[in-house]
Amino acid sequence: MTIIDGLSAVADRYELFLVDQWGVLHDGESPHDGAVETLKALRAAGKKIVILSNSGKRLAVTLPRMAAMGFGADSYDHCVTSGEEVWRALDARTEPFYASLGRRCFMFSWDGDTSLIDGLDFTGTGDIDEADFILNAGTQSGTVDLSAYEPILQRAAEHGLPMICANPDFVSVAPDGSMNICPGATARRYEEIGGRVDYRGKPHKPVYDRSFAHVPEAGAALAIGDSLYHDIGGANAAGIDSLFIASGIHGADAGAAGDAPLIQDTLDALYAKEGQTPTFAMKHFGW
Repeated sequence: MTIIDGLSAVADRYELFLVDQWGVLHDGESPHDGAVETLKALRAAGKKIVILSNSGKRLAVTLPRMAAMGFGADSYDHCVTSGEEVWRALDARTEPFYASLGRRCFMFSWDGDTSLIDGLDFTGTGDIDEADFILNAGTQSGTVDLSAYEPILQRAAEHGLPMICANPDFVSVAPDGSMNICPGATARRYEEIGGRVDYRGKPHKPVYDRSFAHVPEAGAALAIGDSLYHDIGGANAAGIDSLFIASGIHGADAGAAGDAPLIQDTLDALYAKEGQTPTFAMKHFGW
């Protein structure tokens, strides 16, 4: 693993870049310093860029939000989100997991946002005892632990309900620096008590298949992200190189606070703890 100061140090080695969104490009409200310019530099160098995000939102929501932060359609070639992939799978219902689902959906969402099921032939229910499956697409704002979800998860497990996780992230960093619990944490807890979960985002294979299908002619690929489990683990499983952005969700453990440079021993200890090692590491996403 090599610490680099900017993406220009290794960009010539790759044709395709799979770039995480939240934590790498922006904080949910504003772009990180240099992020817009770095994507433009990659595009100017003739590179292919796929924004690969664990967002539970569909592209119709994600793309305008990115554009508002300066990441317009000219900044990348394609965008893949977990939410869009879940919607496609629910709409097609060709895979065995999805074909076997009933029509009554109990939904975990971001503050009541049920837009992920718009246009789908499902009936929402607020009673877990009446549901055929759980669509896990969000958590309520201010959630500090999973205690509020535990009774529902236990009841769902008793019924043997399948769960779809539309955002496998465990946590995200809010604009004020605080950590938000994400649907991946709820899904992981459901698995711990015996629940069955289908994931559509990193580090799981379907989103990489979709990303590569967008640019089948591209050569060597580099995945860029701030989650060792999701971004780096997904890249390792897909057999491609990766770049760890240390200032994201692992910022404290990576020693990425302040102006001090990254320290190899600190990073190595973090990699050992998380069980994933990237090809490269960089403090912030920049050229």
